[in-house]
Amino acid sequence: MSMFSQIFKDISPCPYRVILVLRVRSIDGIPSIPDGYNPATWMLEITNPVAEQRIGRDFADIYTNSAEYREVEGAITRLSVPPPGSQPLKFSSVYSQDQLSQFLICLKKQNLVYWRSPRYNLVRLVFTTVCALLLGSVYWDVGNKRQVTDTTKGLFMVMGALYSACLFLGINNASSVQPIVSIERTVFYREKAAGLYAPTSYAAAQGLVELPYIVAQTILFGVITYFMINFERTASKFFLYLIIMFLTFTYFTFYGLMAVGLTPSQHMAAVVSSAFYSFWNLLSGFLVPKPRIPGWWIWFYYICPVAWTLKGIISSQLGDVETMIVEPTFKGTVKEYVSTVFGIDSDVTGLAVAVLIGFCILFFGVFTLSVKFLNFQKR
Repeated sequence: MSMFSQIFKDISPCPYRVILVLRVRSIDGIPSIPDGYNPATWMLEITNPVAEQRIGRDFADIYTNSAEYREVEGAITRLSVPPPGSQPLKFSSVYSQDQLSQFLICLKKQNLVYWRSPRYNLVRLVFTTVCALLLGSVYWDVGNKRQVTDTTKGLFMVMGALYSACLFLGINNASSVQPIVSIERTVFYREKAAGLYAPTSYAAAQGLVELPYIVAQTILFGVITYFMINFERTASKFFLYLIIMFLTFTYFTFYGLMAVGLTPSQHMAAVVSSAFYSFWNLLSGFLVPKPRIPGWWIWFYYICPVAWTLKGIISSQLGDVETMIVEPTFKGTVKEYVSTVFGIDSDVTGLAVAVLIGFCILFFGVFTLSVKFLNFQKR
């Protein structure tokens, strides 16, 4: 170790460094600092081993035998013993800011990240518009119940439109959010280790920052599909359609967050979540109606979020339709057909909305717990 490093290892207060410069200047054989010269550079030049050999002195010994050294050592000894009656330092939290301030700072940060990520947010809004136009053109005008719901074939077309509207963008939301959250989680690990903010503040900001974009998706997708498919144009049904679409997009997005939070990598999250998409699709009550689901699988129907989306959207749009269906296989109203064949009662809309809210809270809660208690960082 050089003389300079040894001295500055023992002396840290700035005033003592100034004294040290004056002390070094008083040693025989050490040239004075030129006018306008950088003191730090001068100290490095005149305290290296070559300078010691030139003057035949050891700067470490000079400093050890100096009054400055004894003063510093005395101060260290004196300050290392707490004064009588003093209390140890205590902090109410390991963080410098309270929980609300942490959340607001994280939310501002996440807003900037999302605003500067047009490849994610702008693209998904464009994709939402294109998908809505595509779905609306495929199911053009099939929602007009006065024309098509007097037969089971026409009714299945209407229900197919509702089913497609539920799943078309939901799965895309869950899949597209995973790369973004995976990258942000890596940053979170570093900032969490530095004690910048609590995991709950980060999780709350990550979930909340998604909501404005989901609202924009809901309005774009809901307005376009509702009027192109030509569902019944009443304010209550249109509002319920938007509410259920919003909750569906939200729980799919939060499910994508949860999948990333519970798995060590984005690729594993994609594999795990894809497996559940298949089960949700199969046991949602549309491909296999509820009355035909085997008894040993009926439990999954009740915990399937897509099934509750279908319950809510079908009951809200078709639960009060009294149009008669007269066919060899069934005779009765649309309302009775939906209840008999699909097991969806007309009064289940409110319950379905409540359950969908519950799924949003559940998926987001699991994501919050995962970032708080799980750490997949290798180092």
